[in-house]
Amino acid sequence: MAPNRPGRKPGPGRRPKRSSPDGRSDRPRTGDRSGAKGAGRNAEGRSPARRDGGRPNDKRGPGKPARARSTKPTSADDGLVRLNRYLAQSGVASRREADTLIQAGVVTVNGKVVTELGTKVAPGDVVHYGGQRLSMEQKRYVLLNKPKDFITTTADPADRRTVMNLIAHACTERVYPVGRLDRMTTGVLLLTNDGELAKKLTHPSHGAEKIYHATLDQPVSAAHLKQLVDGVELEDGPAQADEASFVPGSDRHEVGIKLHIGRNRIVRRMFEALGYKVVKLDRVLFAGLTKKDLPRGKWRHLREKEVTLLKRIR
Repeated sequence: MAPNRPGRKPGPGRRPKRSSPDGRSDRPRTGDRSGAKGAGRNAEGRSPARRDGGRPNDKRGPGKPARARSTKPTSADDGLVRLNRYLAQSGVASRREADTLIQAGVVTVNGKVVTELGTKVAPGDVVHYGGQRLSMEQKRYVLLNKPKDFITTTADPADRRTVMNLIAHACTERVYPVGRLDRMTTGVLLLTNDGELAKKLTHPSHGAEKIYHATLDQPVSAAHLKQLVDGVELEDGPAQADEASFVPGSDRHEVGIKLHIGRNRIVRRMFEALGYKVVKLDRVLFAGLTKKDLPRGKWRHLREKEVTLLKRIR
């Protein structure tokens, strides 16, 4: 809209601009950040409507209709799912790993090998990997208080007892241990078919927090307790605990140790490097999960809030 010419009287529907004593308009200027918070809003906190019915900064101008929104269904409505997500939700791998499998040509859709990333599948499509037909499973998260003398694996060639025997009736979906607890280590163990979450919790760049209660064959010296935090040299590189402290009333035979690294038998090896033998090792916390009110050898499903917190771990 063109400005009024000099000497032109305001026409019907027009209001003359009011000026402050110093000649400036008293209307707040758009984009002026020096004013108080909420400037340009009415008493109810809403932006004032334009007299011409338009929106502020609307380039369409008054009288022009708003652009209609498209009613065309989106990909979220048509049931299509990216193939890598399909593989991840079927428990095969994380999305990134699924991309590698797709590019390797080991995944088929309706009998045809698919290697193109970004491919989408429909609800009725048949997806195969490794000779097995896959299905998008509901995500399951099972927390186990592992007892000793059980192997943390899905199957054992020597037919020894595994943690899968303990959760046989937890769900019909295939779940896998997140990380490992050696045969004689007890405590918190998470099992899930959420490949992406499992990858994140075990990846060194994320490093889920773990707390162990270690019982040693002899009293631990204060110097060695400090060395656990300063760093212990192992055959596969140095290892450091975040914190280490004596368990009250244990006569220095028992130590609580917190760390983020997840290498094989890391706690036992750290103590062995200092001349101690771990008699008993119990994991009391993993990624914020504890075994509170969960008897040894028993399991439970994670609560929705617990799953949400796990997914927020960075």
